[in-house]
Amino acid sequence: MKVIISGYGRMGHMVEKELARRGIELVAASEDICSVDPAVAKECVVIDFTWPDAFRANYPFIAKHFKAAVVGTTGWNDIEADVFKAFEEAGTPLIYASNFSLGVNALFAAVERVSKMLKGNGYTPAVEETHHIHKLDAPSGTAKSLGKLLEEGLGVEPEITAHRIGEVPGIHTVTYTSEVDKLTLTHEAFGREGLAAGAVAAALLTEGLKGVHEFKELL
Repeated sequence: MKVIISGYGRMGHMVEKELARRGIELVAASEDICSVDPAVAKECVVIDFTWPDAFRANYPFIAKHFKAAVVGTTGWNDIEADVFKAFEEAGTPLIYASNFSLGVNALFAAVERVSKMLKGNGYTPAVEETHHIHKLDAPSGTAKSLGKLLEEGLGVEPEITAHRIGEVPGIHTVTYTSEVDKLTLTHEAFGREGLAAGAVAAALLTEGLKGVHEFKELL
């Protein structure tokens, strides 16, 4: 497998290290993915950690020219249908996630299960997230995903609170509060290594894959 990284910031550098650790070829790391030669792109999986506006501009090129795509950029939920259609029509596999950490995806599974168990029993859900001050979107894509799971499973729209403090890699907490007790589920990242490892694992899953998939569906 060959990989091109789209977005060479902190996450891009972390993905580069994970690729090297696994012995996977990195062809290029680009801040302008649309400048990549289409002939080269066709042989590569792109791992995208950019920012919302960049992905909105770049996804048509990525869908048309790359062998497959792994997208960790968030903040494009409102154009989700257009993005999925572009990849499906191009026949380019896409794996996306609001968070590629295996621990966070375990939290997604737990929230989905617990919400269904507690539905109709008087619990009020809430999501609280904290990230570093450099993160552009608030609340985070992960918090929005947790909120969606809570609303689908519990039938109640949760309050979502976002904090931007220092260099915090990421903390997500889900609470269920009733008149008699409170249940708390928390995931705390110690760094970005878990995100990079999950993204590279997703890239490996694109081999032989067809269609558009959320990462948690493939675990």
